[in-house]
Amino acid sequence: MPPADLQARLAKPLVRSLGHLPRPALAKLAGPPPPAAPDLEPEAQLLARFSERSPLPRIETLPVAAARSLFDAQVDSVARREHLPVTTLEHTLPAGDVRLRARLYVPQQAPSTGPLLVYFHGGGFVLGSIATHDAPLRLLAHASGVRILSVDYRLAPEHRFPAAVEDAVAAFEQVAAQPQLFSAEPGRIAVGGDSAGGTLAAVVCQELRRRGSPLPCFQLLIYPATELFDQFPSRRAFARGFILTEEEMNWFADHYVPDRELRRDPRVSPLREPDLAGLPPAHVATAAADPLRDEGEEYARRLRAAGVPVSAYRHPHLHGFLNMTALPAARTGTIQIAGVLCHALSAVPREP
Repeated sequence: MPPADLQARLAKPLVRSLGHLPRPALAKLAGPPPPAAPDLEPEAQLLARFSERSPLPRIETLPVAAARSLFDAQVDSVARREHLPVTTLEHTLPAGDVRLRARLYVPQQAPSTGPLLVYFHGGGFVLGSIATHDAPLRLLAHASGVRILSVDYRLAPEHRFPAAVEDAVAAFEQVAAQPQLFSAEPGRIAVGGDSAGGTLAAVVCQELRRRGSPLPCFQLLIYPATELFDQFPSRRAFARGFILTEEEMNWFADHYVPDRELRRDPRVSPLREPDLAGLPPAHVATAAADPLRDEGEEYARRLRAAGVPVSAYRHPHLHGFLNMTALPAARTGTIQIAGVLCHALSAVPREP
């Protein structure tokens, strides 16, 4: 039998075939949606069913190196590589004693100096990279017209908490201190990320506020993990059968923060920060059939209650849809997020 990552790549045509079926056929094949997510897209439901029946090993059963290879292959199987008018530039950012790799996406329509989104990829603090998120960030940059700087922070278990947090804060501070290196406009630098990267984006805002440092002008939180100690109902409702499983989330947490008591720290679980007042305006995107759905939506509610301007939207898809650019409904979700980003940053006043 071929290695797991090769099997995942061999399954690519089957997964992508979902994107070519008409919606009525998808709905018929998918059957009724789960009661906890009645608006779930049929293509998402079929992808979840395919994943559940896949012969591939589960991520959490593999050594870390093999899990990363499998994750890379799985992402590739649902990503649409296309030629978009987006230029990329490679950078390195100092973060203490290390230097972080970063990739700047510059859409053709971007002004010579303009807003910038500092972005952190998902992957449970263990998986993922600039490469796994290249396709969706090209699309996000193109559709929004906003420059995006994708940052490779250190991963667990080689670098456990708080390494990723330290890297994320240092990366943002470096960009804010030298915006001209990225053609960014001072005062119009946002922060964002998906899943674990969304967690880091939220924590960056909280940490900078604690330090009295300049804050991002906006935070884009895409299905963030905001509570690693307790469980919300969606964690139980979608514990298995919907791509991201309870076992996989436990595997991530055990690698990132093996000391369970440390998971109460707001730098791990930003929902546990008692005072959210004064944080930057936010958009929180969640997914209908996602274990992280409820905690993301609770974070949006807490921000709003603290007086922070917040928009929120539950996309009718699965956790990880940002990477699924080969599937029409997921791609539409990414374009919708791009519209939110464009609108939010265009509303930020320029510094005199």
